[in-house]
Amino acid sequence: MPAPTPVDIAAFASTQLDLLAAELAAEVAETSSLIGGHAPTTLQRAGVALTNLVVSAQRTGLGGKTVLELSPDAATARGDVSELPEHGIRAGDIVLVAEQPAGSARKREVRELEKKGVKGVVTKVGRGFVGVALDDEEKEDVGGVFGGRVWIVKLADEVTYKRMNGIMTKLSKMSEAEMSVFIRVLFGQSSPSPIASNLEEDLEWRDIEWVDPTLNESQKDAIRFALASKEMALIHGPPGTGKTHTLIELILQMLKRNLRVLVCGPSNISVDNIVERLAPHKVPIVRLGHPARLLPSVLNHSLDVLTRTSEAGAIVKDVRAEMDAKQASIRKTRTGRERKAIYAELKELRKEYRERERRCVSNLVGSSKVVLATLHGSGGFQLRGEEFDVVIIDEASQALEAQCWVALLAAKKAVCAGDHLQLPPTIKSLDSSSKPSGDSKVKKGGVTLETTLFDRLLALHGPSIKRMLTTQYRMHEKIMRFPSDVLYSSKLVAADAVKDRLLTGLPYDVESTEDTTEPLVFIDTQGGYFPERNEEDADNDKDSKGRVRRSLHGESKSNAMEAALVRQHVRALVEAGVRPDDIAVVTPYNAQLAILAPLKDAFPGIELGSVDGFQGREKEAVIVSLVRSNADGEVGFLGEKRRLNGELHHTPIASPDFFSFSLLFAPLDTVAMTRPKRSLTVIGDSETVKRGSAFLKKWMEFLEKNADLRYPDVSSLALEG
Repeated sequence: MPAPTPVDIAAFASTQLDLLAAELAAEVAETSSLIGGHAPTTLQRAGVALTNLVVSAQRTGLGGKTVLELSPDAATARGDVSELPEHGIRAGDIVLVAEQPAGSARKREVRELEKKGVKGVVTKVGRGFVGVALDDEEKEDVGGVFGGRVWIVKLADEVTYKRMNGIMTKLSKMSEAEMSVFIRVLFGQSSPSPIASNLEEDLEWRDIEWVDPTLNESQKDAIRFALASKEMALIHGPPGTGKTHTLIELILQMLKRNLRVLVCGPSNISVDNIVERLAPHKVPIVRLGHPARLLPSVLNHSLDVLTRTSEAGAIVKDVRAEMDAKQASIRKTRTGRERKAIYAELKELRKEYRERERRCVSNLVGSSKVVLATLHGSGGFQLRGEEFDVVIIDEASQALEAQCWVALLAAKKAVCAGDHLQLPPTIKSLDSSSKPSGDSKVKKGGVTLETTLFDRLLALHGPSIKRMLTTQYRMHEKIMRFPSDVLYSSKLVAADAVKDRLLTGLPYDVESTEDTTEPLVFIDTQGGYFPERNEEDADNDKDSKGRVRRSLHGESKSNAMEAALVRQHVRALVEAGVRPDDIAVVTPYNAQLAILAPLKDAFPGIELGSVDGFQGREKEAVIVSLVRSNADGEVGFLGEKRRLNGELHHTPIASPDFFSFSLLFAPLDTVAMTRPKRSLTVIGDSETVKRGSAFLKKWMEFLEKNADLRYPDVSSLALEG
């Protein structure tokens, strides 16, 4: 192939800085609009706040941070005083802790109170409390400063942007002498080092002693390729093809070759999945990251736990104990002078604690052959000055390129794994509703933040730098066929163990019915009997006085008749013996999720999924409600092949699993087509949906020809609510 067109590194970095500035502005504007435009109680109903709290305890956390325990105020609680109301606050969320404004507070008053608050990260969420590690030590005595009731509300996370900006600024100023061969290849200023065309026959790579000999040939080929590549390799892992399994073997093979590896991903869950799979192999690993954001199963490998349980951790234990004692004594003080004296002592102890902790962390990280962190977490002080032979980036197709560079500058080689045909990064500044007024930087020179490192490298160097995993271990062959043919050039092959499996083959008794013996069902609602409606037109969008409520997420769509079909199908599956916790219902619209919420009570254990709630998950049976049905053939964001650009997801439904302080981006192929194992049921109006795009037309035609096609009987439906 012709030589790649070199990318000007300084110009690239400059463009990224402009795009990142616009993205941060959009996120901050969205946050400010929500907080300033709605009362705290409204925000709580929407899942982005908790009200009527008091400071019940405080202690010392990671990095000497003050951790507040916030519990319900007994004076305002109804029912069980000890329990928090339904909410969407999650461990790891960035929040503001502030004095709670009066219910009648005007917008400007809310903003003024916001300035007096304290930012922090949620460390733990229990039934009756929320723990928050504070960022601002000058305002850490929240109980004393506010003297009463407080509330917490989610905020935009600006730390990630600061790290991405820092790394892009560093790239923009990099001199020719500082640019390694690795960096030059990633920007097309040099070509990748050549490797043998057939590694399976190459003397150096053909006789690898596999840790897991059951790997399939496409997995082995990808590992050989990643090991042999000198500067970079892309591993394309479509859904269910064992990408994580492949990466574990790759890491173990790198350790055999005495390489030091940094493993990163855009989210904590992507990194924790690798930690869980790597831990049984008993290799020395360290997981960086706030303990609040880690899965419980990986905490023993976290830096926080290691600094307390290792020999090196003994040097900080005594200082931490003294700090905890000081924290506890604050609650017993009688005067401001006493409190001030204790905080002065705490300040000095904190300095000593951090210095000892820094030495401890340096020893632990420096001696580890495998370090795991989120992409932006790899830019923390713990890895400052550390060097790695290889950085492995999982889910690279879901990460901003600027995020990837936070980790890339610490390495000499990169292996990027992901699926560029699935979920792209969430870009808020591309959405007109969140774009700052007059901002022209959301798209610069045809470039947006949606262009990932994975995409750019593939376009720059061509398919020779990529290997694809082709055997999938999740889906029935009939469910797999459409995404394989349309998205993956018909290269996917269903493994023998899964290609014919049905709900009747579950490891418990399931009756054979028309619903449990068909892997692919399409319930076509064409004909106008199942009309959609805008959320703003719905009766439940009015208050008790008949006033229209202001929506927190725009004109979401719902379809009550279609929701009734979903309930009918779920009931049929459960009556046949399928357990509710093996069933998921997925829809791209929040208003539809709200209508479906009663399913959680009727069938405990069932999962209701928006895109961010269900991304990365899989279920035995998945039911997809497409919602759209209108005479104009209007499908909105359903028309995008790779993603569905959704609305703000703040609908107060039965479970907090589906509250998210972000814009939803739903890849149609990921959620609707590739998450079910044994049964996929699609419910929608083919006449409306097929007019949305060429891709949707192909999908509807495929379903009409290959699925068990059904036309619902309207008279059989009993609408609920």
